[in-house]
Amino acid sequence: MSGVRVVEVAQFTYVPVAGAVLADWGAEVIKIEHAVSGDAQRGLQNVGGVEVAGGFFPLMEHPNRGKRGIGLALENPDALEVLYDIVRNSDVFVTNFLPEARRRLKIDVEDIRAVNPDIIYVRGSALGSRGPEANNGGYDAPSFWFRGGSSAGVTWAGLDGMVAQPGPAWGDTIGGMNIAGGIAAALFSRSQTGEPSIVDVSLLASGAWANALSIDIALAGGTIIAGQDPTNPPGAPGNPLVGTYSTQDGRYLNFCMLQPGRYWADLCRHLDRPDLISDQRFDTTEKLMTNWQDAVKEVAAEIGSRPYAEWIERFKDLEGQWAPVQNALEVGHDVQLRANGHIATVLDDAGNEHELVTSPVQFDESPATPRRAPHFAEHTDEILRELGADDDRIIALKIAGAVT
Repeated sequence: MSGVRVVEVAQFTYVPVAGAVLADWGAEVIKIEHAVSGDAQRGLQNVGGVEVAGGFFPLMEHPNRGKRGIGLALENPDALEVLYDIVRNSDVFVTNFLPEARRRLKIDVEDIRAVNPDIIYVRGSALGSRGPEANNGGYDAPSFWFRGGSSAGVTWAGLDGMVAQPGPAWGDTIGGMNIAGGIAAALFSRSQTGEPSIVDVSLLASGAWANALSIDIALAGGTIIAGQDPTNPPGAPGNPLVGTYSTQDGRYLNFCMLQPGRYWADLCRHLDRPDLISDQRFDTTEKLMTNWQDAVKEVAAEIGSRPYAEWIERFKDLEGQWAPVQNALEVGHDVQLRANGHIATVLDDAGNEHELVTSPVQFDESPATPRRAPHFAEHTDEILRELGADDDRIIALKIAGAVT
């Protein structure tokens, strides 16, 4: 996306993370923050036990890497003119401001299109741009995770409460990726037709899309799918090679071998139980599927007899589909993730190295090389000079409270 300019009037993670993806893909992204208060997310100074160090803070780096930042008080007419000057030479305008705020600040579709008729206008919302709740805001926990069906989909009967998101910005990050894809499609459409699009992506719709197959089944009159009690034995009806098995040291391995007859013999050899291959309960696919509960007991006993690390080594050449159950730190050090360039080294402004997960799409086998996120209003003077402002104009804008 080299040569594409994106103007972002947004805060927190949902929507800004779309800008981070576009920056990973090579776009120039200009982040607009309020000249006094900045992105409200900057006020969250400790998330996950990580303090701000050397200006590098994962909560801001994740959705803002690779951008340039300018501080504009958009309620000030002088600041609004600066924004419009940026918009005139941009391809995409993206925001998560609510409808009333967009109208009040004069950054709604008609305002931005009056300045640049060819710009792609992108709205990221909690609940969509139409309907009785279109004016309501929201975060990813209520809108994506709970209302979108994920929590009910992983919570099992009998649990006292509902399962929360796996981590911070879960739905925001997935929804932001959807926005980035929508922007890419809109840019392609404009290049083919000459017509700019209005792009809408909501957290609710992203949550529903993540659960689309479960919702489709329910709408067709099928089962309302819910989570499985993790204390139940592994295995699925008819298939002992699906499920999560516990190791000797309390870790877990997940099997997802959807063709049990194909993979049973190889698994038995890796379990050091070749006798199970010819066991009369399991010596045909039909018998294995019929006696799947007996097979689960045999497999569970073997997996539970050795530690996690030993199974990781033993299963390196296992033919069937399986995975270790990893925590966030283990994923960050996953050899495959790193071999494919999905953990990037980023330098803070003092030259210290930090690591970030890159967006998942690569082009021409080239890993993304993100730069750090901008400090608050870091590039204000630089951007103003690019717009033709001299020092006197910049000082005047600062004195007027229009820029920081």
